[in-house]
Amino acid sequence: MCAMSLDAGDLLLQTVPFARTLGITFDSAGDGRATCRMPDRADLHNHVAGPHAGALFTLAESASGAAMLSAFGDQLSRAVPLATASTIRYRKLAMGEVTAEARLLAAREDVVARLDAGERPEFDVEVAVKNADGELVANLTVGWTLRPNRP
Repeated sequence: MCAMSLDAGDLLLQTVPFARTLGITFDSAGDGRATCRMPDRADLHNHVAGPHAGALFTLAESASGAAMLSAFGDQLSRAVPLATASTIRYRKLAMGEVTAEARLLAAREDVVARLDAGERPEFDVEVAVKNADGELVANLTVGWTLRPNRP
């Protein structure tokens, strides 16, 4: 979709310090997809010894941001990406290391065409959060927009 000199996962970690605080690392980011993981750390646990819901949300939202950046990073000189909405569903208690897999649900060319037309395009990124056994523990959908820069 787009080539960037800086990996989208690295860019996200540079610009969102909170993700680094949680120890999130990226396995991959490209072509509107991203995969990242969060370690199993006691300081990230909740009252039932699994990752706190806020930590799981941040992991998934970080994956969505990297997927978005991998598709639209070349548009950053003319638009600011902003998350506009999100919905998460916690499906199962997550234990151990967790992984988030994100994918852009819009066609890059459609979003860029709307930006070219002077619009503020909106699009979704879907994320699946899985435990170390590959079982689904949460789903997140993040709505994003590219807000055109003001002249």
